[in-house]
Amino acid sequence: MESPVTGLLPNMVNREEAGAVAGSMRGQLIALFARRRGLFMCVSCMVTMLASPGCLSQELPSRTDASAQLFNNACRTCHAIREADNRFGPTLYNIIGRKAGSLPNYRYSSAMKDADFVWDEEKLDQFIAHPDKLVPGNAMRPYGGLASADDRAKIIAFLRSMSTGRP
Repeated sequence: MESPVTGLLPNMVNREEAGAVAGSMRGQLIALFARRRGLFMCVSCMVTMLASPGCLSQELPSRTDASAQLFNNACRTCHAIREADNRFGPTLYNIIGRKAGSLPNYRYSSAMKDADFVWDEEKLDQFIAHPDKLVPGNAMRPYGGLASADDRAKIIAFLRSMSTGRP
């Protein structure tokens, strides 16, 4: 059976040469697409990276409880819980007891840098519920808050357990 590529390339001597040319053409098309659709490619790469086994398993190797699930659904898109693992948002490793806006290797909004408090469970609850009420002008867009007090408490307990090793 003749390959569609061989049919398109009548001057090629054999299928291997046709395949090499098709591969080259595919590479050129991908490069053209990348130049024209840079944002789409960036998003595609992010999705691929997030779906990779190393990325999915790095944070929660054995946690399958409801608090871990809530953290994944509400926070993990932007935040990690490993030390020095800043992403779109800063790492939440050992957040309880840390001054707001104080990690040295993260570019906080000026509003968060100027926030004059230390994260405790009460402040986390307020911020997770309504980020703009606690720190007006923060950069937590499009996140608008989590209404359920029970869900917020579970996320805070999860953050505490990831930092201290106990619930």
